[in-house]
Amino acid sequence: MADATAAKIMRRPRILKTSLYVLAVVALFMVIIAIYWSRTPGVFWVNEYIEDDSHVVGYATTDTLIKVAETLLEKPGGYLSNDRTPPSVFLDNIPNWEFGALQQVRDLARVIRNDYSRTQSQSSEDPDVSGAEPLFFFDNNSWILPPTESEYRDAIKGFKVYRDRLTRQADPDAQFYARADNLREWLSQVEKRLGSLSRRLGNSVVTTVINEELAGDPSAEAAQAQPDIVDVRTSWWDIDDIFFEARGSAWALLHFFRAVELDFAQVLDDKNATASVRQIIRELEASLQPLRSPMVLNGGGYGIFANHSLVMANYLARANAAVINLRELLDQG
Repeated sequence: MADATAAKIMRRPRILKTSLYVLAVVALFMVIIAIYWSRTPGVFWVNEYIEDDSHVVGYATTDTLIKVAETLLEKPGGYLSNDRTPPSVFLDNIPNWEFGALQQVRDLARVIRNDYSRTQSQSSEDPDVSGAEPLFFFDNNSWILPPTESEYRDAIKGFKVYRDRLTRQADPDAQFYARADNLREWLSQVEKRLGSLSRRLGNSVVTTVINEELAGDPSAEAAQAQPDIVDVRTSWWDIDDIFFEARGSAWALLHFFRAVELDFAQVLDDKNATASVRQIIRELEASLQPLRSPMVLNGGGYGIFANHSLVMANYLARANAAVINLRELLDQG
């Protein structure tokens, strides 16, 4: 009896030791997977040609929208924003990156529905685009019933049908109108997104600003009282979230502007605006340079540490300035 009791006592440390080893191996495996899943996708090639090497106006834009959306779902780890299991539940950088790219997908999908695929505001909508576009606006955090991925895949299917219909040269029943006014509609959305992101990134070192909401219009009013000083401080916990959201937005925009350079080539040449698009692409490429630091730094002022948010804000602000210049060129007759 004493021997059996002693044997049990001796087995307990061994069981505990084995359990600790197993937990350590599982934790290490989770860390490796988390690091692999946290790598942002690279830039892919934007294609303007169909299988027979012929160019179809609108193919590059639609095909690029599809590929960007597919990347959100098919990159390492898949779509992580709605995951509820480890290790993805502990990751926040990639979900914020996904949200930034998703916002650009939504904006472009809406412009394709309302402008690119229609001759004018009173013309009928393309049936495939009108059915697919709202699906991209489904809750990006839905886990089940239905999962977000299934809704986005249905949206991609709709845009694929529209893209394939664009390539039917013999019996065309879909259109893409590469006009200056249509391009301006999309650029206005891009301008707002980049302006907002630049401001939020810059707020990493700003605490308060003067309220300018009603500046420039003496008769302007607001529903609520407006304070003179506005607190715009970015929480330390939100700095990396905003940074990666901006990176995802810039990544998607880089591909979309490369598609614009192809589909709207005639419009850009006519307005002498090709250089502006190339400048936007250049700034977006620079904003996607690899992050060499293991974390997003938030150095203040002229201190010894870098401020990655301000660097990102600089590139996006320069890209936004080029977008504004491009819109002005397209406004000219």
